[in-house]
Amino acid sequence: MPTISPPLAQPASAARLRRAARLRGPRLVPGGRRRALARSGIGGLALVLGLTLAGCAEQPATSGPRMQLDTATVDSTQGGTASPVDAYLVIRNTGATDRLISARSSAGGSISLIGPADGNPAAMRIVDAITVPGHTLIRLVPNGYHLVITDSGRMKSGTEITLTLHFAHSGTYQVAAEVTNPQTGGSSYFLN
Repeated sequence: MPTISPPLAQPASAARLRRAARLRGPRLVPGGRRRALARSGIGGLALVLGLTLAGCAEQPATSGPRMQLDTATVDSTQGGTASPVDAYLVIRNTGATDRLISARSSAGGSISLIGPADGNPAAMRIVDAITVPGHTLIRLVPNGYHLVITDSGRMKSGTEITLTLHFAHSGTYQVAAEVTNPQTGGSSYFLN
């Protein structure tokens, strides 16, 4: 009977090395795993950065328009008590088109939105709303759209009142308005 010799045993370390090479790949090469991780890390970072930037470009802007109110004045030329008082201001819309639909004053009374009748600045009328186009700056001025305060409390030149404006989509905003009287030397919207 022939004798069967056992297969030649390889040293455990050589067998382990081959098995490890199959399972782990670049780990056995000095610095190989680090290089592989660095290459995949840079590529992965570039991929993530690219996807992030592409995602940012497709994101919608803010959920609604943003209004910035500035340079608000109330012309108290007519005395400021119970008589109509005009109010002017600057509105910057950094979002989509919106409409100013109402306003109120800390001095009380009621505020009407006024605009030119049929585009004629000489004839004014009450309007339901003042359109504020998107990404623009508009000025409420005497010969265009502006606010008229009636039946308010006394407003003294040189003081401030608060105007609260309500927009259809943007919500409510407040601005301090300086009470002026250009006839008595007070500052004016037109001089600032």
